[in-house]
Amino acid sequence: MKQAARKDFVEAFARGLDVIKAFDELHPVLGISEVAERANLARPTAHRFLLTLEELGYVRSTPAGYMLTPKIVDLGMAYISSRGIFNLAQTHMEQLVRELDQSCSLTQLDGSDVVYVARVTVPKIIHLAVTVGARLPAAGTAMGHVLLAELDDEKIDEVIQTPTLSVFVAVQHYTRDQLLEQIYFTRQNGYSISDERLSYGVRAVAVPIRASDGSVHSSLSVAAHANAVTVEQLKTEYLPRLVNAATAISQDWERFATLPNRDVASIASSIPPPYAPKLSL
Repeated sequence: MKQAARKDFVEAFARGLDVIKAFDELHPVLGISEVAERANLARPTAHRFLLTLEELGYVRSTPAGYMLTPKIVDLGMAYISSRGIFNLAQTHMEQLVRELDQSCSLTQLDGSDVVYVARVTVPKIIHLAVTVGARLPAAGTAMGHVLLAELDDEKIDEVIQTPTLSVFVAVQHYTRDQLLEQIYFTRQNGYSISDERLSYGVRAVAVPIRASDGSVHSSLSVAAHANAVTVEQLKTEYLPRLVNAATAISQDWERFATLPNRDVASIASSIPPPYAPKLSL
């Protein structure tokens, strides 16, 4: 960290975030000592942070320990709202779900993980259930390969050496060379297909969403049951529709970026059928 940045670094704020991050899917309820251990804090310090977060409404105390409240979602939604990407993508994603009858997701790269920033689902039982905010290891997903393909080899090495924060473990493991071979394929062809790479019974296809300068800022994907959709179907039936939706989202994003007040509603109202606006603003 640069010296100037370090001088202005608010350590208490960073510790408070560590307390929030101590909770996860495997640890939804924690006692004070457990929070202290997972956040690397003294027990009295952890207790003060928990009391502060409770006063602010982000955690609540139960007989079993502390747990996060739904208000914590506001912190993540602030990012999504500030980017505007979900409102821009939602209509196209909903249309894609209606056409394919499969769930559609929008993800971005964070460290060595992909993070779900938008998702439109169908009422099906799928082995790998995820929601907005969920993390998956980038190396084990089609979405991740699309995002990694944007990086140079040195940065890819840095990313894959970064420990994942995801609770999911990919069922297929690859050497560095095998992983790079798949990423090179994605870089050359503009898409990635996962054939039960992360989880048995799940296939997915993903494509990039590009900014006006050609850079990739997110990945759009569709996932399906392996016993319902073949790899060939992903390639011939799903991929063209996915590319069309990603292109439409990219175009809307470019128009959104040029608006002085970034009015998402004006973009949605100008989208021609079948992409009729369905935004709650």
